[in-house]
Amino acid sequence: MAGVPGFDDLDLDALSARAGAKWAQAVADGLIPSWVADMDFPVAPEIRRALHDRIESSDLGYPDWFRGTPLRTEFCKRMTSRYGWQPDPDAVREQTDLIQALQIILHLATARGDAVAIQTPNYPPFLSTLRRMGLQQIDFPFVGTGDGWELDFDTFEQSVARYRPRVLILVNPHNPTGRVHTRDELDRIADIAERFDILVVSDEIHAELIYEPHRHIPFASLGTDTAARTVTITSASKAFNLAGLRCAVVHYGPSGLLSRRDAEPFDLYGAVSVPGVVATLAAWQHGDAWQADLLRVLERNRRHVHEVLRAEVPTARHHLPEATYLSWVDAGPLGLDDPVAEVRERGGVLVEGGARFGRDYRDHVRINFATSDALLGRILDGVVAGLTTGGRRKAPPAN
Repeated sequence: MAGVPGFDDLDLDALSARAGAKWAQAVADGLIPSWVADMDFPVAPEIRRALHDRIESSDLGYPDWFRGTPLRTEFCKRMTSRYGWQPDPDAVREQTDLIQALQIILHLATARGDAVAIQTPNYPPFLSTLRRMGLQQIDFPFVGTGDGWELDFDTFEQSVARYRPRVLILVNPHNPTGRVHTRDELDRIADIAERFDILVVSDEIHAELIYEPHRHIPFASLGTDTAARTVTITSASKAFNLAGLRCAVVHYGPSGLLSRRDAEPFDLYGAVSVPGVVATLAAWQHGDAWQADLLRVLERNRRHVHEVLRAEVPTARHHLPEATYLSWVDAGPLGLDDPVAEVRERGGVLVEGGARFGRDYRDHVRINFATSDALLGRILDGVVAGLTTGGRRKAPPAN
């Protein structure tokens, strides 16, 4: 695949001058970043144009959103056209991001000490949310097989029967493994949720970053009972690189939970910004062509990562991600004491460490491949150097 204008002509000096966390923290230490889940690509021109037009018109006063933002209807249109799911616009609310949305839902639906189930490994802010809210974490673990990362249903069902979690946090597509759950898997999760009366919070923020032949199935689309116990949270921030604009949507299947949320004082949970709504609307209404180009680049990049790791670090465990722009690598077989430190010190690359994704994943690293072909080559050179050129090894077990 030839270089793609707008995606492969990135300027390292311009990227290094960015103030966002991904680049600023890496550059301060003289590293190339491949950690925070931001993309390096320029924002879609349709989004830039919409934001520019709004600023040029000086229309940044109080918005006329007393009956909700236009995102409510637009979200439902997108779900219907893409996935055949027809959510109710009146059940949609706006929040600044998915972390805040999850915290609000847990605040409304649980009490300190309650059990909450979550897939592991998982997005670090979700795990830290459970700790800080005093909730008991019940793992729904992924296990590595020869074919990929698979959910351990047997272990999970035993845990559910024992601890009776009030809520299940479902991340689909999954971060960090890149799995896209099949209908059979989702049906089995829905059956468990019904039998044990569990509220499901379904994080579907990576749904538009899926590779063929995989398909996204909204959890709430599985049936009436499932829809009535599911809260869906999503945003344009991953698929269009808009995280800093702080705009997400939440669809409440349980009417009682929505009523409790709406009974709170106005603005207690904050409000989304005008630029965030403008950018999200532009993405959903006019960004499909840009996103199609993006997916072609990411498809190439995910295969590049997989081929390099398979050839250069064959003992590491890595599976081709089915979605997202993140690769999850089990470096445990290499015997390194700290693979993240080795990649940093020997390869000059900052990757995300697995320890933040769960207590059993210290030997894992997460690689962000949403960058140009040239920069990805430098990242992979650094990863390979860090994982294969010696370094500190784990101490052998005591006799």
